[in-house]
Amino acid sequence: METDVELAQRAALIGAAEALRHFAVIADLPQERKKDGSVVTVADRAVETVIRDVLTAARPDDAILGEEHGETASGNGRRWIIDPIDGTALFVRGDDRWLVLIALEVDGVVTAGVQIVPAQGLAWWAGRGQGAYRGKVVNDRLVDAERIHVSGARPDVSSARLGVVPIDWGREVAAPLVEVAAEEPWPVHPPLLVAQGDLDVAVQTSGQIWDFAASSVIIPEAGGVFRGLDGQERPGAGPFAFASNAELLEQALAILRGENAQMVR
Repeated sequence: METDVELAQRAALIGAAEALRHFAVIADLPQERKKDGSVVTVADRAVETVIRDVLTAARPDDAILGEEHGETASGNGRRWIIDPIDGTALFVRGDDRWLVLIALEVDGVVTAGVQIVPAQGLAWWAGRGQGAYRGKVVNDRLVDAERIHVSGARPDVSSARLGVVPIDWGREVAAPLVEVAAEEPWPVHPPLLVAQGDLDVAVQTSGQIWDFAASSVIIPEAGGVFRGLDGQERPGAGPFAFASNAELLEQALAILRGENAQMVR
């Protein structure tokens, strides 16, 4: 029987293939607005449906929570968490940085997570206690897997490499940190760049549990840390900050909260 990480990978790959099918005709894809003002398309719903089908067939007793289709109940303490297209605003613009996200939560703790950037053919994944990895997607398979780690450098926040997401709204949350740190453009989701050592700090200024669940296992398994601006240590409603080490995270959070953080040099 395939492991939970292997199942998450398989479901994410099938979801990625479905998403790419819609992305290829994005100009003709109707768009809608949710109550919160965010964009949703038929692609979001279709991707979540195929992922749910895979998970349900393999683990019929598990609960599933998805951004588009809500939650199915279970009594076994296991819940799959799906964001079928993370970054729909990017998706509908033809930007290739959107993701497919899947995580497994067991008794309130996320134990497996997969993030795929389908349009770039890249993937990241982790299982609790098993390390974090990245690889490529070739012919709907994961290849060239390599273990990843956060940067070993311990920069002061004023010299830290920073990534902020989203790129076009809600950035007032991160504004105090942007004034201090060295913000950099990001080719893929900033928390993933922290996990592989290419950024030191990342801030996601808004989101829900499905936005953060996969990152919440990938980042620690790569040696990093994360926490919500309000101090929460489990994925939930954002904003959240991610960093390569605890000291840097504390400095970043203090600045985001408007506190006078002492810069450690």
